[in-house]
Amino acid sequence: MSRSRTYRAAALASACALVAVTGCGAADMTKQASPYANAQGSKTVTLSIQSWVGAQANTAVVKYLLEHELGYRVDTVQVDEVPAWDALSQGRVDAILEDWGHPEQEQRYVTDKKTIKPGGDLGVTGHIGWFVPTYFAKQHPDVTDWRNLNKYADQLRTPESGGKGQLMDGSPSYVTNDKALVSNLNLDYQVIFAGSEAAQITQMKQFAKEKKPFLTYWYKPQWLFEKVPMTEVKLPPYKEGCDADAEKIKCGYPHTPLKKFLNADFEKRGGDAATLMKNFQWNTKAQNDVSLMIAEQKLPPEEAAAKWVKKNKPVWEKWLPKKK
Repeated sequence: MSRSRTYRAAALASACALVAVTGCGAADMTKQASPYANAQGSKTVTLSIQSWVGAQANTAVVKYLLEHELGYRVDTVQVDEVPAWDALSQGRVDAILEDWGHPEQEQRYVTDKKTIKPGGDLGVTGHIGWFVPTYFAKQHPDVTDWRNLNKYADQLRTPESGGKGQLMDGSPSYVTNDKALVSNLNLDYQVIFAGSEAAQITQMKQFAKEKKPFLTYWYKPQWLFEKVPMTEVKLPPYKEGCDADAEKIKCGYPHTPLKKFLNADFEKRGGDAATLMKNFQWNTKAQNDVSLMIAEQKLPPEEAAAKWVKKNKPVWEKWLPKKK
């Protein structure tokens, strides 16, 4: 998620145990190509799917509509954020439906090489930040100012963080400035990676069940806020360019309108499928509704998408190509 997700392992085992959440069963596009990608003259599509459940929700709904409304065959493949841009440029996948901002890749592939085309706004604004559980923030209101975090380092210590407080991050593949922030803001904390979104969620839910305090890297939109209310810790405000030097960062994360991107050849020749993906735009609540079904209710993504599609026809009908 550069959420500036170079933001966005208990680890691989925990993640793959929740395959419906993390998509571990998907093909790894760093090692192989989908037979559906860039298939000239056939109604096939390959969608990149990232490891967080919000991205899975996007893909599940678009996949369902492509298959059930437009008659396409759809493959989904899991790729980390930066390699997904390479795969998209090379035509090994046809679309990325949720990007949190990767300016270097956008410059290289959209502006310079012109192998990728913008697919428009997703309709959801993403934001990364540091959060504490609301029950802890109510007990200690000043913890929501980063300048007071060292005061609570002892209470946020874990066996993994040694003598320092723990700042829990998710997957090392996510865009995160947290190590630099901890160092540059002189915070008495250690960044500990849970290994995946699923493993991080498991840990946070366990802390919440026991009413223990925790400090975590997290992001909106995310369905977990409905189950574990959290309050954001105010970091130094983000200003354009404050994160330009990764080693000197002293500011928080931006609010990022999430974008879609299509392979340039697919955007030109993808027909109804490309039109649907460019038209696809929903809001945070819709994404969270589908995410909750996948992650918390443990529905297969296709079943979650089917339930959402059945209840929201006036929304998705507008995404379909106009009949000639």
